[in-house]
Amino acid sequence: MGLRINIGCGQTPTQGWRNFDNSLSLRLSKIPLLPNILKKLGFLEGSQHQFIRFASENDIEYGDATKRLPIQDDCVDVLYSSHMLEHLDKSEVEKFLREAFRVLRPSGIIRIAVPDIKRLIAHYNECGDADAFIERTHLCVPRPRSLAQRLRLLLVGTRHHQWMYDGNSLSALLQKYGFINTDVMPVGQTKICDYEPLNLKEGAPESVYVEAEKPSA
Repeated sequence: MGLRINIGCGQTPTQGWRNFDNSLSLRLSKIPLLPNILKKLGFLEGSQHQFIRFASENDIEYGDATKRLPIQDDCVDVLYSSHMLEHLDKSEVEKFLREAFRVLRPSGIIRIAVPDIKRLIAHYNECGDADAFIERTHLCVPRPRSLAQRLRLLLVGTRHHQWMYDGNSLSALLQKYGFINTDVMPVGQTKICDYEPLNLKEGAPESVYVEAEKPSA
């Protein structure tokens, strides 16, 4: 089995794969004592502090796919990313997909899971709750009120969504950057051979899953 990578893995790394994340918490995990100090000062939330320990225990590597991954060209068999793309703005998405294209070998597979805005719209049409719809998009960033909140925003950034997708728009996006054979995959299904231990239902039932290939030529 060739190289397989999980980009933006957060707290769901894939066992036996190389797992990357670009969170500040991951970088802080490499600096002894600093996370504890920042937590006491109120700059780190409890969940961020827990992720620092989790990252250290699970060998998660730092990697920013909107810049450059520490991986050679054309050597990755499978690239997987779940609930990461929606956190990137449009220029970052372009950089990420070009980087994914670079590292994938010819005929390599990319699999992306994102929140499905089509499902959110269907739920809104069913219940008519506009407030719930807006909240579930996570597109609105609360204004920081206190000094600690402002400093935390500068230090950690926002984890709200920058864009939303459905199966058709995500497929079109992958095609725009050179991928072929795009398919919206049913929950639990994949074109990846010997996919285990990859979780094919991560983020269900709110997600849409799209797979595509890098051209062989």
